[in-house]
Amino acid sequence: MKKVAIIGSGFGGLAEAIRLQSRGFDVTIFEKREKVGGRAYQLVKNGYTFDMGPSLVTAPFIIERVFEAAGKRLEDYIELQSLDPFYRIYFHDKSCMDYSGDAEKMKKEMAKFNPADAANYDKFFEDVRPIYDAVITDGLGSTPFLTWKSFLSFVPRALSLGGLTPVYAFASKYFKDERNRFAFSFHPLFIGGSPFRAPSIYIMIPYLEKAAGVWYAKGGMYSLVKAFEQVFLEIGGSVHTNAEVSEIVVEHGRAKGVVANGEFHAADAVISNGDVAFTYKNLIKPQHRKKWTDSSVDKLHITMSCFLLYIGTKKQYPQLKHHTLILSRRYKELVRDIFERKILADDFSIYLHVPSRSDASMAPHGCESMYLLVPVPHLGSGIDWHTQAGPFKERILNFLESEFGMTDLRANIEVLEMFTPLDFESQLNSHLGNAFAIEPRLSQSALFRPHNRSEDIERLYFVGAGTHPGGGVPGVLLSAEATEKCVVEDLGEFVARREAAHIRELEPA
Repeated sequence: MKKVAIIGSGFGGLAEAIRLQSRGFDVTIFEKREKVGGRAYQLVKNGYTFDMGPSLVTAPFIIERVFEAAGKRLEDYIELQSLDPFYRIYFHDKSCMDYSGDAEKMKKEMAKFNPADAANYDKFFEDVRPIYDAVITDGLGSTPFLTWKSFLSFVPRALSLGGLTPVYAFASKYFKDERNRFAFSFHPLFIGGSPFRAPSIYIMIPYLEKAAGVWYAKGGMYSLVKAFEQVFLEIGGSVHTNAEVSEIVVEHGRAKGVVANGEFHAADAVISNGDVAFTYKNLIKPQHRKKWTDSSVDKLHITMSCFLLYIGTKKQYPQLKHHTLILSRRYKELVRDIFERKILADDFSIYLHVPSRSDASMAPHGCESMYLLVPVPHLGSGIDWHTQAGPFKERILNFLESEFGMTDLRANIEVLEMFTPLDFESQLNSHLGNAFAIEPRLSQSALFRPHNRSEDIERLYFVGAGTHPGGGVPGVLLSAEATEKCVVEDLGEFVARREAAHIRELEPA
């Protein structure tokens, strides 16, 4: 059997492992931390359970394909619950919108701000559908862009769909009120991009939500991590935790295996689900890298980071929905502060994940489990989080308690944990403490992202947010499909032999 070593066990790494193990490869995952999950980790403390990273399911059918690759069924492993509304959005003027996939409900919500915007709702989705079809239905999101020919064949179609203009500009053609514009253009922030420069290929996310819903995995997103791990082990895969990879061994231009905890593990192919920039700069010796030299990696536009609070309270706050967004008055300028000026502003916008709204098991009875995320610049900004984390936390708590109306918040806190850009760097080997890998901008999309198959080293591949198509759970699962195609193309004769042998085993004597 051909051996495959996978570095990291985020959703991309686990999905890739399942897909390749199912094809007859001998796959081993090497994970730095004591449990699998990568960014999709879990914190359990004093009866409170927190997802530490991804927090929502937006494309169950893409997840189902991972289980189907192993001959399994999603419903045998996890329970999904549909959410309505998808999000509650609080704007700076205290107005709010319950954002959902129900057209009539959304038109009523939008009409509160601008009736003409509500009238354009159907036209917006009619024009977004071809972008969705290109990425999802026609499979461009799961097709590796490895050559200029493959990319140039896509460009005319993208141009005709308006998919290369910024997301915010695309939405602004249909909606005039800033609140409605935000509701249909904020999604790139969920994958590390600025709505003001991420190409409109990403505006298919609202269509994806409308078509497939927004879901919650009972027990939290980590229940999906555990389900993937269980499937992988059931089909014969191997997982080594507390096994940090320190080197990808390259000989004569080809990946030959990995060194983990000082021990060499030979492999016929190596796949990194780790941070792409970190992988190239820290795991591969410079002499093996012609395209992705240190200077080339340093020229990449890395996504912003995040400041996270995990809060358990003995009081519930009914104004919070399962997913809640709270916007700063300076939304546009704040995004510029984060992405361009790279400064820690006095104000902030907040995303709150409150799974106890839907799942009582996530907190003690009558209590609330909250994951709070604030986008902030990455460590290239020079912000000293050793000194800034405490005061920044206090500003956020002051705002929630004094201005947002979460009465007696501090007095009711039983668990309070922080996760800063420094933790992204130290715990996740994340270059400059980024939260979502490579920023999704036009110059870093499709062919211009680090490829699923390494341009420098044979039999080295990438999966996850840093390669095509990008971040978010659907994106990294699609990247696993794209990378699988590369591996099978390179080692396809072996797979064909394995499949033929399996067929012969099933034939009657």
